[in-house]
Amino acid sequence: MAEKKPVRIDKFLWSVRIFKTRSLASDECRKGRIIINSVQVKPSRVVLKNEIISVKKPPVIFTYRIIEPIENRVSAKLVDQFIEDITSAEERAKLDMKQSVTVGFRDKGTGRPTKKERRLIDKLNEDFNNN
Repeated sequence: MAEKKPVRIDKFLWSVRIFKTRSLASDECRKGRIIINSVQVKPSRVVLKNEIISVKKPPVIFTYRIIEPIENRVSAKLVDQFIEDITSAEERAKLDMKQSVTVGFRDKGTGRPTKKERRLIDKLNEDFNNN
């Protein structure tokens, strides 16, 4: 059996489609949002089989177990062969709650908001996102 190359965490997160680009994955590592076995990691950290990865995408913390480290990006159908999603139901509920809540409502056909209305909408959105 051929020896496998070590796989960096940023490349792995990109290859299993957790992030759209490798540079986004690297940035998230630098910001401290990627945690492996309770330790914040740098983008150059090598991943191993059966490690637990926590990915903070506010307001949810996704948790994954590595089945097999890979270096090349795979199709969405094949991702389950390389990573297992073990995110708790409580965390998923946070995501559902965030998506179902609407901050503001405008009647259809009322036209574009005025400058004053736009400021109010932005303030509401800002207050909602900070909580």
